[in-house]
Amino acid sequence: MPENRLKNASSPYLLQHKNNPVHWWEWGPEAMAEAKRTGKPILLSVGYSACHWCHVMAHESFEDDETAELMNDLYINIKVDREERPDVDLVYMRALHALGEQGGWPLTMFLTSEAEPVWGGTYFPKEARYGRPSFKQVLGAVANTFANDQDTIETNRQSLLMVLNERPKQPSTIDQGLVSVAGERLSSMIDRELGGIRGAPKFPQASVMELILRTGYREHNKDLVDLHAESLRMMSQGGIYDHVGGGLARYSVDENWLVPHFEKMLYDNAQYIDHLCWAYCHTQDPLFIRRLSETVDWIEREMVLPEGGVSAALDADSEGVEGKFYVWTDEELSNLLPENSIELFRAVYDVQPQGNWEGTTILNRSRPLPRPLTEEEEGQLSACLALLLEERVKRIRPHRDDKVLLDWNAMLISALAHGYQIVSRESLKSQLRTLAHRIFKFIETHMSETDGSMIHSIREGVKGPAAFAGDYAHLARAALALARIEDDPENKSALIGKAKALLDQLDARYAHPQGGYYMTSESADDLLVRPYHAMDEAIPNYNAVAANALVEYWMQTDDAAYRERADQLIASFTGEIRANIFGTAALLNALDTRTRFKKAEITLSPDRETEQVSVAWKSGDPAWLATVTTKPDAAASEVLICSENGCSVPLFTAEAIEEEIQRIS
Repeated sequence: MPENRLKNASSPYLLQHKNNPVHWWEWGPEAMAEAKRTGKPILLSVGYSACHWCHVMAHESFEDDETAELMNDLYINIKVDREERPDVDLVYMRALHALGEQGGWPLTMFLTSEAEPVWGGTYFPKEARYGRPSFKQVLGAVANTFANDQDTIETNRQSLLMVLNERPKQPSTIDQGLVSVAGERLSSMIDRELGGIRGAPKFPQASVMELILRTGYREHNKDLVDLHAESLRMMSQGGIYDHVGGGLARYSVDENWLVPHFEKMLYDNAQYIDHLCWAYCHTQDPLFIRRLSETVDWIEREMVLPEGGVSAALDADSEGVEGKFYVWTDEELSNLLPENSIELFRAVYDVQPQGNWEGTTILNRSRPLPRPLTEEEEGQLSACLALLLEERVKRIRPHRDDKVLLDWNAMLISALAHGYQIVSRESLKSQLRTLAHRIFKFIETHMSETDGSMIHSIREGVKGPAAFAGDYAHLARAALALARIEDDPENKSALIGKAKALLDQLDARYAHPQGGYYMTSESADDLLVRPYHAMDEAIPNYNAVAANALVEYWMQTDDAAYRERADQLIASFTGEIRANIFGTAALLNALDTRTRFKKAEITLSPDRETEQVSVAWKSGDPAWLATVTTKPDAAASEVLICSENGCSVPLFTAEAIEEEIQRIS
């Protein structure tokens, strides 16, 4: 008997659709067998739980009995969570791009009963508008083509399969000059007034902004380093940042960073923390530490699960309205805030009687003020924000996607360890270190199998698919990041050993003959092709993360075999880099670390003198790596500054350390 089969899914996104009248299947052999048995084409719908337009299409079409009946009659309908199965999403999004479409979610693809792509799009409205056909019209037209025009089906099928099976570009020798050429070219795309890439919508573009920052340090170009910090400052003061609760939204729909697409993703905020660290080291602006602290507070308050893992995302919508949880009316603010603070709050946070977005106010601090605020005024504003947070708790909250994704959690661990290195306040240092270790322990306890392999996702004890290459790479980087802040030699060695085991499993299960890694393991067999690519998405490409992990392991252990693996990986994608520097920014970042790294080996004496080594511990240069160890027999704390050409003599004063850094930069 046909039915909706999503009620036992592990994905919150799939569970959102468990009561649809559509006879949904999960991706897997049962759905494929049914398609082959019936001879029906497949309708593949890919999205994620925090996706606004996914919700719109669900309410308009998937919850509509008439539309569902058409879908059930004509197709085998498969629903996929792109965060749980990024491999499925990658294959069919690539097919959509080959059709000349821009892409996005929901991804709506029509496949043969053998799961071969034929045609697709993204969001289709329930009724025809804006020159777009209605979803029901699309359903009928595609089904008619399958039934009556096999020539068109076959032409599309063959051309898309040709794209999906395209051989990688021929590798060539590594040219480290590519880093600077790419970074300088990308810097020309930056909005010099508002920060970020020019135009709208505006995404944080973490890998691209990191490459511009690295180029600034590489070429001693202060303008590029400043460009990174100013872009981050504009983001951090804009409406894309949640000034009441902390955390960054996924993107801004306008060029001014004012109106966010209100969903909050864990991966964006992990990368945001890294960038805040670099910007603070360069500028010493306390704004960046404040945003770091607020963002970590938000993660602990709203995203960490009781067992220790961190949830994937918060929805953009609440009560069916985008952004309702986050915006305020002038009347609400007048009733909630103290009379002696309201005018100051209005002036600083862009509060107007008519609002700044659809009759409401998105709080932001983008407007320049006539003078700097006093410490007392900032205290007043902080008290106001605390009152608003207390009030906001009473609102109906956006849906939380509480599945734990290994790669995103590992990204956060690395960022928290980075934060630990650069902050000074002991309470914040303790918070960052404790949270990082708690997440790492969760992953070790709940996301590893008895054979040493990992799983990609878990929710309420229900395990998702096997891990992807990016999971191993990110977790190896996380282990190495924790090792760098671990001053106990035994614990440090154990963490480095865990990183080695992960990198060796990556090589054993995912290695590609040309160099680098397939996305899926050798045992994965439910896709048309085994993905192998170097293009960044919202997170850095998994091959770029693996390259960084290999380089960092070599830097921390001096094991040249891992450096050689990194070199082969980067070389294997030089063709892709030359063809698309924007899309391969993360791989160029890894190349920069490989060719320009500097390492500070900090040895602490038992009395833990730290003043003279703080300059080595904190750097705004992403190619800088610092690691600390305590030695019981050390007479005094010392620092060695190392590069591929060797290490300095032991340095005992901040002045000597600064001189050595300047000498080798």
